[in-house]
Amino acid sequence: CGPPCWRNIIPGETVWQDAITIIEDDATLTDPDIRTAEDSTVQGVLWGEEGGDDCCQMYTEDSETVDVIILQTAPDSTLGQVIDEYGDPLYVIGESFTDDQGVFSLFYPEQQMVIYAFVEGENASLSESSEVIGFGYFSRTRMDLLLVTNDLHIWEGYDTLANYLGGEFEVTPSVTLTPSAESEEEYALRK
Repeated sequence: CGPPCWRNIIPGETVWQDAITIIEDDATLTDPDIRTAEDSTVQGVLWGEEGGDDCCQMYTEDSETVDVIILQTAPDSTLGQVIDEYGDPLYVIGESFTDDQGVFSLFYPEQQMVIYAFVEGENASLSESSEVIGFGYFSRTRMDLLLVTNDLHIWEGYDTLANYLGGEFEVTPSVTLTPSAESEEEYALRK
């Protein structure tokens, strides 16, 4: 299946317990570590590839339906390959982790998908050969929430992390949510 579907789990559609069973029954994955927030319907689960570290997570807000899947991947794909398949992203944000490492989050709202691409340093450019190191699939509701609660740049093509970090945001939050306006669990998941 394709975005936003992963191993027949579709955020916004797949029943939470069915998704857990899919992960549990897959011999290539480690047993899921299910975490539940006290006095809340919010649940999360962590797992990894058999023999590897935890790399993947999934969340539900209501304990009934999957809302979010986040997967860290080995850099087997490039951003150019993603763009060839899905077209240009609509929005992008970048984050510098160290002097020589940064990550771009590239938003594909129609596919309910965010791609995470690695760049080396603030002056390094995002390019066709930038390694894809992860992706997130979101329910339509969660994707819509991401788009109204984050500062975003409109995709203007390959550019440096410094230029994207230094520019004015074209899209800014239309709703300011804080822990007092939503549950602490929802706020933690959103951050």
